[in-house]
Amino acid sequence: MWSTLRYDRRGFTLIELMVVIIILGILAMWVAPKIMSRPGEARQVKARLDIQNLETALKLYKLDNGVYPTTEQGLQALVEKPETGVVPKKWKKGGYLEKGRVPKDPWGNDFVYLSPGLKGDFDILSYGADGVPGGEDENKDINNWEIE
Repeated sequence: MWSTLRYDRRGFTLIELMVVIIILGILAMWVAPKIMSRPGEARQVKARLDIQNLETALKLYKLDNGVYPTTEQGLQALVEKPETGVVPKKWKKGGYLEKGRVPKDPWGNDFVYLSPGLKGDFDILSYGADGVPGGEDENKDINNWEIE
């Protein structure tokens, strides 16, 4: 009876532990790069969402005032009543953005705003991580006319 109990209490052998550790190491080497690439994707998704929110605010601005802010007035017209160009007569007190400020893109750069735009009534762009036109992966430009 004692010999059976001793056999049941036996733990893992050193070889079994080493095999498990090696398998976990291989899995970590395969999974870690995939997890580490996610912050770049998250920033791109946030940039798209910010652009969509800015589009909505611009449409509300146009509903109230009949026109979009000019390029010179910029996105700042969504939080402060413009004093130059076409001065809006029905500008909403408190502005058109919830936090009362124009967001920066996820990389800390200003969004580029053109009105009239090259692709529509207005264009909103983020130049990605590098802050310059063009690029691939995290440096890829994100704009309102390609967002679904």
